[in-house]
Amino acid sequence: MNYGYGHMMYGYGGWIMWIILIVLVFLVIYLFTQQKRSSSSESANGETALDILKKRFARGEISKEEYESMKRDLQS
Repeated sequence: MNYGYGHMMYGYGGWIMWIILIVLVFLVIYLFTQQKRSSSSESANGETALDILKKRFARGEISKEEYESMKRDLQS
């Protein structure tokens, strides 16, 4: 006996549940990749790539032209 619940898997209710499940899976994957991407842009001590670039320029390791070029690359 279905007790009135057997039709849910074959009617509109079943499709809606599958769509919600698929959307939730994609949402979890998206949030996980965004978190990984944002954490990978920072170094182990919390510095961003732009912070490191500024320090290299301040120490004289790179020229102003190199600094500006790398800064544009990082911000794009």
